[in-house]
Amino acid sequence: MSGSVDANFMFTLGELFRLIRVYADKEAARYGITRAQWAVLAKVERNEGMKQTELAEQMEVQPITLTRLIDKLCDNGWIERRGDENDRRVNRLYLRKAARPLLAKLAGLRSELTATALEGINPADAHRLLAQLESIKENVRNAIQTPAGETPRKEQRYG
Repeated sequence: MSGSVDANFMFTLGELFRLIRVYADKEAARYGITRAQWAVLAKVERNEGMKQTELAEQMEVQPITLTRLIDKLCDNGWIERRGDENDRRVNRLYLRKAARPLLAKLAGLRSELTATALEGINPADAHRLLAQLESIKENVRNAIQTPAGETPRKEQRYG
């Protein structure tokens, strides 16, 4: 890659994220599902019984957008809404039995997508890359939580 890290880092990350979204949408369509619906299923699988409002916050989507996604997933028989025992205004989300085979297929698809993205990169480098991306994520998370004007400056360690 030519050019400085400063000039290319954010652009490359953004473009990579966009391409992965397009690729995941294209491949998820083989199973009659969108990437967004897949994301909802995966989150509900990891945290069954979560509130619909909590899921909207986690996914950083508007509640109305999430409601439409959940409606479609309910119509397909993959998830269900159940009322909360203590607050009738609250919907909690649960997987239905029919979602399990689909989630197994999607786990295989996730592995395919990852293998394609990491083609030509040896496993040790892939692990190192993941660890570095986790560090970058933590750096940005910490910067967000730092009060404005108090930007923590560290020495630059990249070329």
